[in-house]
Amino acid sequence: MKIIKIIRYSVIASFLMLMTGVTHGQTLTKQEAVRITLENNLGIKVVTNSIEIAENNKSILNSGYLPSLTGDAGANYQLANTTTSFPGVVDPDTGEPLADRVIDDAETQRYTAGLNLNYLLFDGLGRYYNYKRLKEQYNLSGLQARETIENTILQLFSVYYEVARLTENEAILEETLAISQERVQRSQYQFEYGQNNKLAVLNAKVDVANDSINLLTVRQSVLNAKRDLNVILNASDLDAPFQVDTIVAFLPKLQLDTYLEKAEENNVALLQNRSNLAINSYDIKISKSGFLPTIGLTGSYGWNQNRSPASAFFPGNLSNTATLGAGINLSWNLFDGGRTITQVKNSKIVLDNQELAKEQLELEVRRDIANAFGNYRNRLNIYKIQRQNVLTSENNFERSEERFKLGQITSIEFRQAQINLINAKTNKNQAKYTAKLAELQLLQLTGQLLNVQF
Repeated sequence: MKIIKIIRYSVIASFLMLMTGVTHGQTLTKQEAVRITLENNLGIKVVTNSIEIAENNKSILNSGYLPSLTGDAGANYQLANTTTSFPGVVDPDTGEPLADRVIDDAETQRYTAGLNLNYLLFDGLGRYYNYKRLKEQYNLSGLQARETIENTILQLFSVYYEVARLTENEAILEETLAISQERVQRSQYQFEYGQNNKLAVLNAKVDVANDSINLLTVRQSVLNAKRDLNVILNASDLDAPFQVDTIVAFLPKLQLDTYLEKAEENNVALLQNRSNLAINSYDIKISKSGFLPTIGLTGSYGWNQNRSPASAFFPGNLSNTATLGAGINLSWNLFDGGRTITQVKNSKIVLDNQELAKEQLELEVRRDIANAFGNYRNRLNIYKIQRQNVLTSENNFERSEERFKLGQITSIEFRQAQINLINAKTNKNQAKYTAKLAELQLLQLTGQLLNVQF
């Protein structure tokens, strides 16, 4: 599956950030951020391990198709001293009573070894459908991992674009503060030459103080957002400095329309539901296997050695025995108290519930896609309006600045034009990244989030 390749993708690029986070002073591009996240994010590592477990479960070693072979061996050693008496028995040759026969250190040794082979030849097809169920469970694990990765990528870009937005706002406020500081100097010179009063100087200083506070606030917000991003990247140094890419490109309408046409085929939630339907259908067939007999093959090989000491009546002996056996057995549970019938009925009900959930989910996905597409178009239009508003505000500010230098407007009017420009630029930044996030959310619903170039 493609999702497995994505999870196991090994980043070969020569960036130390793959192991220790973002390299100091470097620009963290969107592509690099995605690669680092796929490689280092702890949540993605967890789902990767879950897929490995599912892969192990679907292996032939866990299928029940292979025979079982057991071996056993044993040894027994006995040392004994025996005395045999013959009361009332006389020797026919001499007529004397028979003497006791004493055997000291009589050793008895027994050795055994054996192999037993068992193979389930037929179990009512339960093993066959269980094996197919495990394979489908593996596919479902891949889809669940894909959903986790998609959510992580969305979280990544939510924070990444927040860093970008705050970075651009920081540049706007730095420019604003520089203009305000220049205004203080101009007002001070004008006051010294009697061209204005002290109030204009004080107003300019107040504006400088406010701009400085706003700049300090946004700088701290940038640092906080970068730490949030480093957590997603699993960077070892949360305070490692880096820059982000503030360029945003939107997908062409034709490409997006193509994705929308096949949205229901690629939506990860619907794919998971279809996988669950397949698993539930296998559960029914597995339950029905209880109605059929099971046939098994057995084989065995055994070896025994007995070493017996001499006794009063028999000489010692050594015997070796080797046995080889094979067999077939059939077992048919003709009636198990209704347990199999109950399992089949319940499995069918579970499948029916899954079918109903599919209908509900399809309806919800269509609604979510329609809402996401509407939100995206609306936010994209807002972004276009905000871009035009910035041009208008810049034109207004430039004219106001010229008139302010000529003394044709007051500092308050100039400050208002400056504030309008700040608001226009920050609103444009907000609209740009909000629209891009709306596009990414739409791509996730269409199942294409991991297939586009960031």
